[in-house]
Amino acid sequence: MASILLVEDDAMISRMLTLRLRMQGHAIETAENGRIGMEKTLAGAYDLVLMDMHMPEMDGHEAVRLLREQGYRGKIAAVTASAMSQDSQRAIAAGCDHYISKPVGEDFEQLVADILAGDRVCRSTP
Repeated sequence: MASILLVEDDAMISRMLTLRLRMQGHAIETAENGRIGMEKTLAGAYDLVLMDMHMPEMDGHEAVRLLREQGYRGKIAAVTASAMSQDSQRAIAAGCDHYISKPVGEDFEQLVADILAGDRVCRSTP
């Protein structure tokens, strides 16, 4: 299946999403903040980066903006607890291709599959 980098500072959420994605056959790597996520993204070959937007040290907005400035063209989906319209717009403006709200729903795996397939731009709200 796909190689996915999950950038998430909450260890419990990271474990839960990693488990759900591995059950779908995906290879998952993790990073606990935007700086590490950015470094791994540039050094690796991922089919998708799932980026939390609100993290310590370097938030997802800055990490995505810097990735895009450095020419990274891969798929990035914001995964954030802020369901406000302005925050989703800010994530897209930073360079995210997609937006998935936390808490993730039962459709999380399907949203990830759709993003990977390029079937549609996925923006999910709880």
